[in-house]
Amino acid sequence: MRSAPSDDDLTARARIRDAAITRFATDGFGVGLRSIAADADVSPGLVIHHFRSKDGLRRACDEHVLAQIHDARAEALVAADPAVSILRLAGDTHYAWLATYLLRSLQAGGDLARRFVADLVDETRTNLDDGVAAGSIRPSRDPDGRAEMLTGMSLGYLLLAYSLEPEPPTDLAAWVLGMQARGTLAGLEVFTEGLFTDRRFLDGYLAQQPTTTPTPPHQEDR
Repeated sequence: MRSAPSDDDLTARARIRDAAITRFATDGFGVGLRSIAADADVSPGLVIHHFRSKDGLRRACDEHVLAQIHDARAEALVAADPAVSILRLAGDTHYAWLATYLLRSLQAGGDLARRFVADLVDETRTNLDDGVAAGSIRPSRDPDGRAEMLTGMSLGYLLLAYSLEPEPPTDLAAWVLGMQARGTLAGLEVFTEGLFTDRRFLDGYLAQQPTTTPTPPHQEDR
């Protein structure tokens, strides 16, 4: 029977995971375990001991990044002062690395990337529901569709901008921070004040649907 891991083991595991997130974000997922081990100041054998394989390490990184993004985004949506959390996300290098890792994951594709996106859509739906319950977000006629659209908008914004760069950014974390800074005002403006000045496009679309979806509460008083 295997004994419980010591505090040193847990610390080494977290250090390896964090080093891998930074290295994967910087150099992509083709980087070798030796480079990650050197960054974490451990032996390659210890990486295998904790994660069994490079795929196991990648899965652990995915789980950690997903959890961190979930916590940060949930706080930004339901906090009493959303501006504080939003500015933290846009200006904190730690969160920029998470966003950079996510960008690399999407570029790499495959089952893990698909799961990553599906999980983000689920997390977005949960966070939006929490925001609706907290009174900071309007209800939606199509909560699932809204979650998919917002996730795609966020990820697509980064992926398109990255693909149009003449040369890959040498400092991806700084590049992601710059993209977030450029998009924060525009995003807040659209989400807070809206885009259209009247309801004609929405009403026209709803009139063409075979079954009219019930009007959300925030529309009834208009």
